Amino acid sequence: MTIRIDRRQFLMGSTAMVAAGAAGVMPAWAQSDSLRLLFWGGQARADRTYGVTDLYTKANGTAVEGEFLAWNDYWPKLATQTAGGNAPDVVQMDYRYIVEYAKRNAIAPLDEFVGGALKLDSFDADQLEGGKVDGKLYGISLGANSVAMIYNVAAFEEAGVAPLTNAWTYDDLMAVGEAFKAANIRGGMKAIMDGSYSEPMLQNWLRQKGKDLYTADGKLAFEEADAVEWYTMWAKFREAGYCVSAEDQALDTGPLETTMLVLGKAAMIPSNSNQLVAFQTLMQDKLGMNGFPRVAAGVGGGHYRKPSMFFSLGGTSANKEKAAEFLNFFISDPEAAKILGVERGIPCLPATREVVAPTLDEQSQVALNFVSNLGDLLGPLPPPPPASAGEIDASLIRTLGQEVGFGAKTPEQAGAELISGANDILSRA
Repeated sequence: MTIRIDRRQFLMGSTAMVAAGAAGVMPAWAQSDSLRLLFWGGQARADRTYGVTDLYTKANGTAVEGEFLAWNDYWPKLATQTAGGNAPDVVQMDYRYIVEYAKRNAIAPLDEFVGGALKLDSFDADQLEGGKVDGKLYGISLGANSVAMIYNVAAFEEAGVAPLTNAWTYDDLMAVGEAFKAANIRGGMKAIMDGSYSEPMLQNWLRQKGKDLYTADGKLAFEEADAVEWYTMWAKFREAGYCVSAEDQALDTGPLETTMLVLGKAAMIPSNSNQLVAFQTLMQDKLGMNGFPRVAAGVGGGHYRKPSMFFSLGGTSANKEKAAEFLNFFISDPEAAKILGVERGIPCLPATREVVAPTLDEQSQVALNFVSNLGDLLGPLPPPPPASAGEIDASLIRTLGQEVGFGAKTPEQAGAELISGANDILSRA
């Protein structure tokens, strides 16, 4: 039987992960007949996940104890359990953190199970490669996705704005912003959330300019002038009333329920293609999806097919073989595939895609078609970010966006601080 535990707040975060790496993770608890699974997400993802774990228990007799948390709560909880030697058998892992967890032995290599418990012969090559660190496989991609702009179709219709296409630009974003200002619908709904807080949107913008957030060796791949331009652009959008105010943006604390889209403060939000399904479950208005805006007409290459998330094995798990069998069931069982759909991204096994495609609802079909038809928006998968990228995102990119929004810093000050602060964090890593 699956045990369902709602998310809770935990205060220990990266410090616990560092402690685990410095002291070495403690020995695993004694092996049991059950598996422990920890993942992030909302109730919709939890319902699908627990549907599959219950199916697995029925088929194999192994109970799976599942727990889910919001993204902001997940990483402190996982770090705390890892430091205490009590990491789950199966953990949901992100492309941003897989290098850090692998290098600290907090997750285990999967190579010994490939060809045995794990059947990966026809697995998408790019998604398999995305789960490797130093040539070893540490994560099984649960789906391919891409960054995407999710928008409120009904709100666009009320504002008299035509549906977006993948050809739209930042100039078009300004035009949409003006249209929403003029229409003044739903108590002053803005066109978009404050994108200056969004690391994926910044990365996409940089990639279109031939740059990126990080180099392959973990250094910054952009300059102060880029950062100043980024914050200046969003300051103009904020002043013009195209994006939400800093006061409204501060209401977004992490869970989907607090985003500007769900709260009705903005008609658009930068997100990931696989999250369309979860957003739609929280809203009555029909949602649509398209690519991020282009820096200029015809410029592409900012998007990439990213592993939406991985399942990895806890480094101290005493049930690795059994956990690997569960991973294989999760990605390949036909009935499991029907339950999961594309909520975590486009399945990476051709046979699974064939099973899933006819069962998808309208929004899931939208996500599938979007990722499958990126066209010239699609660029190469960047290397995994450095271990400290999460700290740079949380303590600099988001914080500086907020400080500029509230007028505590100018774009010039924020740009300089982003570069100096990021370099300082990278040098300490």
